Amino acid sequence: MDCIFCKIVSGEIPAKLLQETDNSISFLDAFPVAKGHVLVIPKNHHQKIQDLSEKENTDLFLLVHTMISKVDSITGSTLLAVHNGKDAGQEIPHVHVHLVPRSRDDSAGAIHSMFDGTVKLSDSEIDELYDKLKI
Repeated sequence: MDCIFCKIVSGEIPAKLLQETDNSISFLDAFPVAKGHVLVIPKNHHQKIQDLSEKENTDLFLLVHTMISKVDSITGSTLLAVHNGKDAGQEIPHVHVHLVPRSRDDSAGAIHSMFDGTVKLSDSEIDELYDKLKI
């Protein structure tokens, strides 16, 4: 497999590892968008979160929970981001959670600033989405 994250997990590519569990690792992002930008990934290759087993998912987000306190100590606020699939902006097809320290003057904005505007939905479209997504 030619996955850069799998190569980090195997030790083939060096990384600044921060924490390791049975199923996940965290490390400094090699191309950070802010000082202290951390990635948390599962050790096994999966493209999307829904592809993880329950055990892998739990382990991944427990490590996210552990690391966010450390990252949050840098500026006091942290952005969590997951691009879940290529069309969502995922550049490396291996699940990864970004933990990015944020500050008022960092030039990044709220999630709504990533998009041109809000989507206008009719009541029937909202009802259809509600029916499709509710559990």
